[in-house]
Amino acid sequence: MAEKSFKYVIVGGGVAAGYAAREFAKQGVQPGELAIISKEAVAPYERPALSKGYLFPEGAARLPGFHVCVGSGGERLLPEWYKEKGIELILSTEIVKADLPANTLVSAAGEKFKYQILIVATGSTVIKLSDFGVQGADAENIFYLREVDDADKLVEVIKAKKNGKAVIVGGGYIGLELGAALRINNLDVSMVYPEPWCMPRLFTSGIAAFYEGYYADKGIKIIKGTVAVGFTSDSNGEVKEVQLKDGRVLEADIVVVGVGGRPLTTLFKGQVEEEKGGIKTDAFFKTSVPNVYAVGDVATFPLKLYNELRRVEHVDHARKSAEQAVKAIKGIEKGQTVEEYDYLPYFYSRSFDLAWQFYGDNVGDTVLFGDNNPQSPKPKFGSYWIKDGKVVGAFLEGGTAEENQAIAKVAKLQPKVEDLDALTKEGLTFACKI
Repeated sequence: MAEKSFKYVIVGGGVAAGYAAREFAKQGVQPGELAIISKEAVAPYERPALSKGYLFPEGAARLPGFHVCVGSGGERLLPEWYKEKGIELILSTEIVKADLPANTLVSAAGEKFKYQILIVATGSTVIKLSDFGVQGADAENIFYLREVDDADKLVEVIKAKKNGKAVIVGGGYIGLELGAALRINNLDVSMVYPEPWCMPRLFTSGIAAFYEGYYADKGIKIIKGTVAVGFTSDSNGEVKEVQLKDGRVLEADIVVVGVGGRPLTTLFKGQVEEEKGGIKTDAFFKTSVPNVYAVGDVATFPLKLYNELRRVEHVDHARKSAEQAVKAIKGIEKGQTVEEYDYLPYFYSRSFDLAWQFYGDNVGDTVLFGDNNPQSPKPKFGSYWIKDGKVVGAFLEGGTAEENQAIAKVAKLQPKVEDLDALTKEGLTFACKI
């Protein structure tokens, strides 16, 4: 098969690839120099829409509406945009081999792609229950949400199983967002997770209590402290029951699993230095192989603010790390210095009429402030995390744009606090006056 050669190749076609392409266009790229190789059949899009607007019963988000870079208020990059810029979009193409010393990638169909500079933007894959040998986990209508194809299949089944029973396995990001989306579609929803509260990697028990109460008021059944250990299916092979470890059996027409992801680094094993489950990079996302960069979920990078190496799985970092890598690549070419990546961790979510944002680090002591009554018509509450006498993290539900900017500023500046009771009383005012 013919070999294709490019100056720059981005492997992976998710959010990071789209933002990297935009930065290349901004910095100046010649037609034919850049290619994006993606196993998906569509141009890069804003993946968070899949667990939110894509599943709405009315006014649902659809492509081409949420191609990058609309998620951050930027221009929407349609397939034509890449054509105009001379960027080659190589879609429906899965890379199965990477030979970094030879600067070569090989696709499942045997095509070879040569590059001078490679950006690894392969993202994450979902962890499947079948990975743990859960019985019956291959039944029909058990869904995992990662790509637009997954969302399309889920939308069809939501329509087919109108007013049916849905079981969400997992109490993290995907679990909470999909629990809300399926309830909005008038399904009878149960959520199952082993932890003592939802979103335990970020939420305190106090924060989680609000969301669990709110979801319960919306008619969602929450089952904690147990896991799905098996599924039974009907004569059509469609899931009909979920067996739990505690002996309970739940009826189910639809099951959606959100038990985490793992970074897609297999192609590069043994060829680049790894750390903390990802590919180790410097502050410019350069790996241990000088002409190879890694961005987004797969990169373990120096988080300057906390002086430690971290891997961050979030769309905000996917966007910003991609832009930083391209600035660094172009900076070397132009002989310009580029500032080190100085990232403030940021997470957010939206479900029902709720919207929260978190900035910083969730370590140390915590205080909870504001109105966190799930029955409130307009709840607004938050938390601060305090370590070594400084505020290092801040969370806010129901904040305005200005208030969210204020908590971000607090997390970045890390002001000193001595009296936690006074901080609790002051609440959001503390952030707004910084």
